[in-house]
Amino acid sequence: MNTENPTAETPTTQPGVPPQPQEDPYAACRQQVTIEIPANEVAQEEENLVRQFSKEARVAGFRKGKVPASVVRSRFSDQLREQLLENLVPQYYRVAVMSGSYKPISQPQISDLHADPGQPIRFTATFDVAPEFELSDYKSIKVEKPEINVTDEQVDAELRSFQERQASYDPVDEDRALQDGDFAQVSFQAAPVSQPGEEAKQESPQPVQMDEVLVEIGGATTIKEFSENLRGAKAGEERTFDVSYPTDFHDKRLAGSVLKYQVKINAIKKKTLPDLNDAFAKELSPEFETLEQLKKSVLENMEAQLRHQAEHEGKEKLIGELIAKHDFPVPGSMVEHQIDLRLERGLRALASQGMKTEDMRRLDFKRLRAAQRDAATKEVRSGLLLNKIADTENIQISDAELDQEIVSLAAHTQQTPEEVRKQLTQDQGLDRIRARMRSEKALNFLYGQSQ
Repeated sequence: MNTENPTAETPTTQPGVPPQPQEDPYAACRQQVTIEIPANEVAQEEENLVRQFSKEARVAGFRKGKVPASVVRSRFSDQLREQLLENLVPQYYRVAVMSGSYKPISQPQISDLHADPGQPIRFTATFDVAPEFELSDYKSIKVEKPEINVTDEQVDAELRSFQERQASYDPVDEDRALQDGDFAQVSFQAAPVSQPGEEAKQESPQPVQMDEVLVEIGGATTIKEFSENLRGAKAGEERTFDVSYPTDFHDKRLAGSVLKYQVKINAIKKKTLPDLNDAFAKELSPEFETLEQLKKSVLENMEAQLRHQAEHEGKEKLIGELIAKHDFPVPGSMVEHQIDLRLERGLRALASQGMKTEDMRRLDFKRLRAAQRDAATKEVRSGLLLNKIADTENIQISDAELDQEIVSLAAHTQQTPEEVRKQLTQDQGLDRIRARMRSEKALNFLYGQSQ
């Protein structure tokens, strides 16, 4: 139980200007209960604790179990008070919540705590409750379902990308210079060139060295200056030149910079694409016997991808219109929890991309939390709406459906279903997964109704 005040962002102020009170956007979902524990109940619990401490405490000069109550009260006053509050405050909070027919959805924040000797214990418990709202005519929301149409040209383009990935790069036997369409196999060193009168950038590119890099001469994806400075060179030749990167270059570390390159041409190669035939299809995968089977698979996969994209976009639009139809407050604790989840996913993604822990610690988490608030609020609002729709439509998740989800999670995490279920049971995660699946099922129901 948290005995601190509810968290709130510190309002910004200007020097000499008194801070203005800010409206609490979550106040409508917050309840406060003032609770008093009678003095006689406090005294009785304190006596029980003194007897317990007397039996277990070790005090020099006294045998175990024979420590006088007066000594216990004197020597262990802080521990007694802490244990007294730990025993009584949660107990009386639960009684107050039940007798008041409250339905908390968050842990209580305890404030205004008064626990003077010989007096009743008084405190205020603040907690969030779910918002009360009525559903509008959600079945009237319509989402256009686009026609899925994959052309022969799109299939051919995908097949050409397969060819590119299977291309071979063969040495050019003749003694000649690099020309457009060739691939130069090079090694190089590159270092930034300081510009006269220009201040050093905070993130200037560092010197780099690369070995065995293939550079297409005249290729659309090759930097023009780099390609032009290699055209006409022969294998074994070395060239030194500068490359100026535009200010809008996609790699921000290089944008606006000038690098001096020392390049050695190790070999000249030609790219050879495999023929599009049955042998090519078989080489891609043993499940294909003919090129036509490969084309059919490509077509089906592209159609499935477009259907998935259209369904995702349709559901996003549906959620947006559903939220627009309902104006109700959301609990702050749910928003904060959703922000936590979003940041956790983001940090995991950064870690998978190689960001170090010490770099993560330097992130401005206050700014990151503020940036996530609108999206988190939308997710909380949509979750509450979908949950109420599931109640209205009696949408449930069967044990068999939950079992299948656990099997899928086990396959994804390379664990056994038994291991996943055990872990989820320990973390109280089964209810969370069932709730998520129920919301997804409600959204699928709405999407089907909207066509």
